[in-house]
Amino acid sequence: MGGKAFQMSKGERAFDIFLYIALTLIMIVTLYPFLNVLAISFNESTDTVRGGIYIWPRAWTLENYQRIFSYTGLVQGFKISVLRTISGTLLGLLSSSMLAFTLSRPEFRARKFVSYFLALTMYFSGGMVPMYILMRDLNLIGTFWIYILPGAVSAFNVFVIRSFMDGLPFALQESAKLDGANDFKIFYKIILPLCKPVLATIALFLAVGQWNEWFSTYLYNGNKAHLTTLQYELMKVLSSTNQGSGMVNANDMAQQMAQISPESIKMAITIVVTVPILAVYPFLQKYFVGGMTLGAVKA
Repeated sequence: MGGKAFQMSKGERAFDIFLYIALTLIMIVTLYPFLNVLAISFNESTDTVRGGIYIWPRAWTLENYQRIFSYTGLVQGFKISVLRTISGTLLGLLSSSMLAFTLSRPEFRARKFVSYFLALTMYFSGGMVPMYILMRDLNLIGTFWIYILPGAVSAFNVFVIRSFMDGLPFALQESAKLDGANDFKIFYKIILPLCKPVLATIALFLAVGQWNEWFSTYLYNGNKAHLTTLQYELMKVLSSTNQGSGMVNANDMAQQMAQISPESIKMAITIVVTVPILAVYPFLQKYFVGGMTLGAVKA
């Protein structure tokens, strides 16, 4: 028995070594693109043209970041992106959780109809042209609200939150009703505190979606400099430096940067755009993992 146990422990150690090696390789493959972008962003512009930069800058400099932060369009885009991300995430959480709470109530007679109606929106849409006409008729084009209101309710988010709420003990709501609490008090005082894991998960989805969205700016507010977003500015720089003559009238910064250091500028802006959303994840990680695990158990 002792020998067999010893053999098993050796096998387990061998498996652990293999696992560590495999995970290390996966980590390297995963981190290398980001480290390469980071290294190029800190490398001197003229030296970058030579190539051969991997995960460490060959000629350190902060000039690339100084140049992009001197451009007022980028600063304005950063402000709008932050405001859009915060507003869109909060409104999306509030509206989706309230609708999910309504659909989770057994006394709501139209819950099946509303659920089927929401499910249809996940598979069918009116298309880009009808959507543009609708936004025009609602007078949302050229305003900040075009970033917030169209995505205030997501069927997927509603179903995820409702699934989580369905798993909560309904006796809690019944006890609160006996104590005289109304539906709003039950929602805010009992349901929302218990839904922190799923709300954090949905908040991360919403924040990443709002932060990375640029097409709505291009489609609705492309000629509004005060409503530009960080991702839209990045897209203009990438288009201009990749195509040479692309978006000439709309992107003076990209033209200037392309003459100086197209590769370094692209990488520096990519880092500026990426780092803020990466900084948010550690604060939501435990809730995110908990929400995903609970959702998997329910499924």
